[in-house]
Amino acid sequence: MKKQATKRLKQLTKDFEKLVVLKNKPITDGFNGIYYRFKNPVLTNNHAPLFWRYDLNPETNPYLMERIGINATFNAGAIKLNGKYLVVARVEGNDRKSFFAVAESPNGIDNFRFWNYPVRLPETEEPDTNVYDMRVVKHEDGWIYGLFCTERKDPKAPTGDTSTAVAQCGIARTKDLKTWERLPDLITYSGQQRNVVLHPEFVNGKYALYTRPQDGFIDTGSGGGIGFGFTESMEHAEVKEEVILDQKTYHTVYEVKNGQGPAPIKTSKGWLHLAHGVRNTAAGLRYVLYLFMTDLKNLTKVTYKPAGYFIAPIDGERVGDVSNVVFSNGWIADEDGTVYIYYASSDTRLHVAVSTIDQLLDYCMNTPEDGLRSATSVESIYQLIDKNLTQR
Repeated sequence: MKKQATKRLKQLTKDFEKLVVLKNKPITDGFNGIYYRFKNPVLTNNHAPLFWRYDLNPETNPYLMERIGINATFNAGAIKLNGKYLVVARVEGNDRKSFFAVAESPNGIDNFRFWNYPVRLPETEEPDTNVYDMRVVKHEDGWIYGLFCTERKDPKAPTGDTSTAVAQCGIARTKDLKTWERLPDLITYSGQQRNVVLHPEFVNGKYALYTRPQDGFIDTGSGGGIGFGFTESMEHAEVKEEVILDQKTYHTVYEVKNGQGPAPIKTSKGWLHLAHGVRNTAAGLRYVLYLFMTDLKNLTKVTYKPAGYFIAPIDGERVGDVSNVVFSNGWIADEDGTVYIYYASSDTRLHVAVSTIDQLLDYCMNTPEDGLRSATSVESIYQLIDKNLTQR
């Protein structure tokens, strides 16, 4: 048995290293001029280190059985730190519990390797049942903040109801992504909160937060839309009033609900936002990504908002634990203007798309808005046709 285990471990190690160092290539077929997708996911469940999953001692594991299964790696926050591209991935075990783990790459598109240990996230007095979807933001106060969803069973659920949950915004901070300080959960007065994101700068001396108020764990109800509010501190974060800066809208890609993705990127033309939108279909909910811009000074003023989706699931991205979904809570804007957009597909794996600040601004500022009617969609096409034909 020991010989078989040793032989199998050699093969597992070889396969693992082959996966991790696999070079990634942009997909040029069908390039839309806005961004490049890449051939391979940057993280999968198989990127989890063998020593997370296997007891490697042949005395205690003679069959080299997998002891702790990893089901998925997805929905990652992202930051560039000390010259390295880092993602704080949501890792889900076979037991359905999610946790955070940092993976590092030298170039942002491949060779992502998890740090030896997952994030040991402190708990509050009310322990989290599940934590996920961390947005990582380097704030001008000097801290790196991680805002994430903390899920707990609804204490008001009827006896026997094991599906009703309460989602709120958990907050932690760090200097190095290794040692984390847990702060009290965000307090708001608008029901449950998911997809809360910290603005990277102070606004009139206060911390600014993008929120997503909703009535229940899944349904937004009378809430919904990307909200905005202020808190005096992050040590005891409390948003007393929220305004909706980008609302869900009938018969659009953000009809059922929408939420801020990562923190916005500051540009000379305004703040660049990446968000997710959800609509209902006969096959269930469909998640896509879309872009919009807000004014540099008035953060609640939407200045540009292209119609429709920016990234939608295609081909194999449409298949997974929760199919027909793309979701993003992390991107990195490099010094040279390159933007690495980390998006997950179908709650299963993590991908990267690469663009530039200039391309994303051009897309936002020169793509027609949604006229909210079929006739206005046709009118936009007519205007483009007329423009092109008169130039022939």
